[in-house]
Amino acid sequence: MPQLSTGTLDDVGPGSLLVAMPALSDPNFAGTVVYVLDHNDSGTLGVVLGRPSQVEIRDVLPGWCDLAVEPGVFHVGGPCETDTALCLAACPGEGAEPAGLRRVAGDVYLVDLDADPDALDGGLTGLRVFAGYAGWSPGQLAGELAEGAWACVPGTPDDVLSDLSGPELWRAVLGRQRGRLAVLSTAPADPSAN
Repeated sequence: MPQLSTGTLDDVGPGSLLVAMPALSDPNFAGTVVYVLDHNDSGTLGVVLGRPSQVEIRDVLPGWCDLAVEPGVFHVGGPCETDTALCLAACPGEGAEPAGLRRVAGDVYLVDLDADPDALDGGLTGLRVFAGYAGWSPGQLAGELAEGAWACVPGTPDDVLSDLSGPELWRAVLGRQRGRLAVLSTAPADPSAN
């Protein structure tokens, strides 16, 4: 049987996904999918996808709520600086970056929440706001990848804006992979129940 291929540190970059493997028991990340925003010698930064909170965007950032995809709530982006808001948007098209946006990868952009939301209306497919983020110091993610805690796979704008959450998103991302990694998407949440 071929070995399970989960990727290496060389596969990690803006726009890639870190998918928690079943052996990862940290409650902050067990069963999660993390969208990587930045990866360099200083470490890695990303946001956990598919973890909606109860906090309505309209209550905190009223100008941005009409551009947000459903549900219109903050998503828990990770355990770091949970009082910080990060916003990701999908903006199709080539050319210069629209004002107020900074490209992460492909059609996914970081949004400057101090910018005028009306200037972006009509140009975005949608956006999602995250409270907090996930971060790894230099060498930390390399160690976790070597231990098999994460699989690194390509991400898409649809992952960022997906209405799937928790285990459904995890299964969907793994299900589109190849080989033994895809088989994990069918495994029970509790391996002892197998």
